[in-house]
Amino acid sequence: MTALGSRDIRRVAEDALAWVTAHRAHFALGEDATAVDGRADRTWKPLGELARVCATVIHRTAPADPLHARAGTLLEFAWQQTDGGELFSLMQRLEPFATYPLEVYAAFASAGFRHPAYEEAAAVVARTRGWRLTEQDPTRRLGVLKAEERCGIHRPGQAPVLLPRTWLGGLSEPWTFERAAGYALTHVVFHLTDWGCADGALPPDLAGYLADWLPPWLDTCLDAGMWDLGCELLAVAATLPRPLDDVVPPDAWQRLRAVQDLSGAIREEGRDAGDGESRDPERYFAHHYHSTLLAVFAAVLTTAHPAGTPDGTGTRHGRQGAPA
Repeated sequence: MTALGSRDIRRVAEDALAWVTAHRAHFALGEDATAVDGRADRTWKPLGELARVCATVIHRTAPADPLHARAGTLLEFAWQQTDGGELFSLMQRLEPFATYPLEVYAAFASAGFRHPAYEEAAAVVARTRGWRLTEQDPTRRLGVLKAEERCGIHRPGQAPVLLPRTWLGGLSEPWTFERAAGYALTHVVFHLTDWGCADGALPPDLAGYLADWLPPWLDTCLDAGMWDLGCELLAVAATLPRPLDDVVPPDAWQRLRAVQDLSGAIREEGRDAGDGESRDPERYFAHHYHSTLLAVFAAVLTTAHPAGTPDGTGTRHGRQGAPA
């Protein structure tokens, strides 16, 4: 297989975002989003991921780009699902020490959608020992700290202390890479780079370590049909200050494109078998939405990479006209 050029990689993003748009109703929040026994991973998590990816697309594309407009429309839809931020205030009252509302809110805040009353209430809770001492793994804690910063809550010096305790920050032996480590390391990179919006944010030692070991890790994941993690690793590659040819196997995007179905969706793992959309739409959505969103994310970062995509035609766009 040959490498895909920037136009083909952009087509991956276009088709995937078209699928997300066609299925946006599945991201809507229902009554279970505020229920005591609600499942945040089935309600708030998909909506937050939609907002996070679309915020990056807006940041890394020009205002005249159709992808920019489509991502903006999806962001508006997602914000409407929160009742203009009011649901965050409600969740603050219902679960004051839950961190996921702040993490989801931070995605909106990065694109300029703000709710001052929620931010004020969240800051009060964040000053408590109970909040600061919530037990979380270091990667998740790093994400919470970055969400706090996005919402105006600053804890100087905390991130550098946490970073060496993460799998990536500790420069773990590369042969210990496996699924959990893969998702952990990608999220450390996403947190440090503000989800691909901040250039030059990775410490040099981490950037060098990733440049050395991303190629075999990515190749292994794609060989195993781990398309979701593969997309996350492709996004990580696009944040590195190295030419993409140095860190991405030449046929990586070709392999990903080959498993993208005609609708634009990409399955998390393996091949579609027995959970077709017509048979079980909810199950189909659950097994496709994250990897499809991450394909958009990775493709947009790749085509915006300053060192170019495999055909050398990448460009870089900053936030133009987006609210602060």
